[in-house]
Amino acid sequence: MEILYSDKNIAVCVKPVGLDSEKAVPAALTEALGGECFPLHRLDRNVGGVMVYARSTQAAAALSRAIQEGSMVKEYVAMVHGTPPERGDWTDLLWKDSQKNKVFVVKRMRGGVRQARLEFDLLRGGETSLVHVRLHTGRSHQIRVQFASRGFPLVGDHKYGARDSSPAPMLFSCRITFPLEGQSMVFEALPEWAKV
Repeated sequence: MEILYSDKNIAVCVKPVGLDSEKAVPAALTEALGGECFPLHRLDRNVGGVMVYARSTQAAAALSRAIQEGSMVKEYVAMVHGTPPERGDWTDLLWKDSQKNKVFVVKRMRGGVRQARLEFDLLRGGETSLVHVRLHTGRSHQIRVQFASRGFPLVGDHKYGARDSSPAPMLFSCRITFPLEGQSMVFEALPEWAKV
C-alpha cells in the first residue's frame, strides 16, 4: 500500500481495491508506521484511492470536525457508460436498503432518506466517459447511484446496472483537501485508467 505522507498526527495513503478501509487499512498503516491509526471516512472495499487516517486523538477530533463542517473536500474520478453533460450539479434524495446493501434515488423525504449532492466535470467523453466528481455529501454509494439513476452506470458497477466485464467499479478517490493546524493540506493520486 502506498503511503503518501505521515507525521505524528496523520497518515495519508492510497487504499488499494479489495482492502476494507475501516479495519485492514488502519492495520496495515499501524504495521508500517507504528502507533495507532483511526479511520475518519470510508471507501467501499471495491473502490481505491486517497484516504487520510488520524494518528492522534487530537487529529481525529480536528479532522472529524472538518468533515462535519464540510471543510474536508473529497474528489473522485470515475469511468461511466455513455456521455454525461459537460458539467453538472446534482442533488437527489437517497434511501439505503441495509438488508440488500443497495441505495435508491427516491422522490420524497421519509424515514432514513438523506439528501445527496455532487458536482462533476466531463474530462473525456465517448462510449465510456471519464468524469471528475466533487462530493458535497458523503452518502453510501452516492456517486454510483447518482450516475446510474441518470443512465450512466459506472464501468464495472454490476450492482447498479453496468453490463461489462470489469471486475470492480471504476471509481477512485483522487484528491482530498482538509485543514489541519492552520494549514490546508492537499493529497492526490490517479489510477492508470484515469491518466489522460
